[in-house]
Amino acid sequence: MRLSRYFLPILKENPKEAEIVSHRLMLRSGMIRQQSQGIYSWLPLGKRVLDKVNNIIREEQNRSGAIELSMPTLQSAELWQESGRYDAYGKEMLRIKDRQDRPMLYGPTNEEMVTDIFRSYVKSYKDLPLNLYHIQLKFRDEIRPRFGTMRSREFLMKDAYSFDLTKEDAVHSYNKMFAAYLRTFDRLGLRAIPMRADTGPIGGNHSHEFIILADTGESEVFSHRDFVNFDIPAADIDFDDVAGMQAIFDKWTSVYAATSEMHDETAFDAIPESERLSARGIEVGHIFYFGTKYSEPMGAKVQGPDGKEHHVHMGSYGIGPTRLVPAIIEASHDENGIIWPASVAPFDAIVINMKAGDAACDAACEKIYAALSKAGKDVLYDDTDDRAGTKFATADLIGVPVQIIAGPRAVANGEVEVKDRKTGARETMTIDAAINKLLG
Repeated sequence: MRLSRYFLPILKENPKEAEIVSHRLMLRSGMIRQQSQGIYSWLPLGKRVLDKVNNIIREEQNRSGAIELSMPTLQSAELWQESGRYDAYGKEMLRIKDRQDRPMLYGPTNEEMVTDIFRSYVKSYKDLPLNLYHIQLKFRDEIRPRFGTMRSREFLMKDAYSFDLTKEDAVHSYNKMFAAYLRTFDRLGLRAIPMRADTGPIGGNHSHEFIILADTGESEVFSHRDFVNFDIPAADIDFDDVAGMQAIFDKWTSVYAATSEMHDETAFDAIPESERLSARGIEVGHIFYFGTKYSEPMGAKVQGPDGKEHHVHMGSYGIGPTRLVPAIIEASHDENGIIWPASVAPFDAIVINMKAGDAACDAACEKIYAALSKAGKDVLYDDTDDRAGTKFATADLIGVPVQIIAGPRAVANGEVEVKDRKTGARETMTIDAAINKLLG
C-alpha cells in the first residue's frame, strides 16, 4: 500500500476528549472516528488491526471445535419475553418497533436467539456437544460510554454458546474455552490472568474474567505472581482430552487471583509479600456456565441415552475485539505512539523513502516494496514528499513493527537502515539483506 494513495488521517494534536492513552493514540493515528456518543467508525488502519484480531480469535475458536455462524443484530422481543429477560434487562437494551408495530430490539447478547436455533434442530444427545459462535456488532446503551472503543455503546463481540447433555459435559466445554482463551490472548501479545467472577444465582466455580494488566485499567486486581510464568497451552493440545483440559484449568486456578469485586483480603495477605501482585486491570474476556437457565424456559431439550428428554446445559463465552484493540495499545506503547505485536500490526513493515523523486531512492524502495509484497507481506510504502521528521513521527505513531529507511547516502552504498519499532535498535545492511530479514 502506497501512503500517497492511502487514507490515513493523522492528527498532529492530542484530542481533548481522549482521557486514556489508547483513545488518544487511536484518534491521532487515524484508526477510528467518533460518529456519535459511544459509536465509532473504524477507519482503514484500525480496520486492518481489528480484522487481524478477529482472525486470531476465529482460528482459536475453530481449533477448539466451536462452529461459526452468523445471527442478526435485530431480534424479536418475543424470544426475550419467553426467557423472562425482556423486562428485566433494563435501559441498556435499545427497544424499537418495526412498521407492523412489532416489538424488536438491537441485540446486546444472543443467548435467546442461539437457544431458539438449537431447539429448532437438535433433538438427540448424539448431536452433542455443540458450540456455536459468531463475531457480531452489538449495542448496549451505556449510561456513560467512555475511553473510546474500550467502553462504547456499539461494539463488536465474539460470543460462543455451548450445549451439553450434563453438567459434567458442560464443565469440559467450559475448560476447552478456558484453554482457547489463554491461547488467543497469548497470540495477541497479551498475558491474560483468569480471575474468578461472580456466578450469581447459578453458583459454583465456573465464571471467569480474563484480565490484562495495564496502568490505566478500569479496576484493581490482586493475584499471585506465578501467573506471569505459567505455560500457555500448546497449539497441538487435544481439546477432546477431558483430563488434559481439566489439568490446564486446575493449574491456572491453583493460585490466588481476584478483581476488587471478588477480593478476599485475608487470602491475599496469606501470600508471601514478595509474591503478591496488585495492579490495575482491563477485562478482555468472560466465560460463564449457566446450566439450564435458558433451556428450561425456552424448552431446549434433547433425548438422552435413557430415552428421556433432558434440558441441555449451556455456557456462554465472550471476547470483545473492539475492546481488545485499545487494550493491546494500553499494554504496548511509548511516548511516540503505538507498538503493535507483530501478530496484529496493520502492516508488517513500512518502507520510508527519505527523498521521494530521487531516482536511486525510488528504485531501492520500489525493489523492497515489490519483493516483500510478492512474498505476501503487508507493506506500507511512504512515498510522500513529507519532511523526514514527519515521516519518522508517522511511522512511530502507527506502530508498524519494522521500519526500512532508504536515504540517499545509504542507498548510494547499496544499503538501507532497518529499525525495530519496539526496541529502537537500528541496523544498516544491504538492500537484499533487508529483504531477506523481513522474509526470514
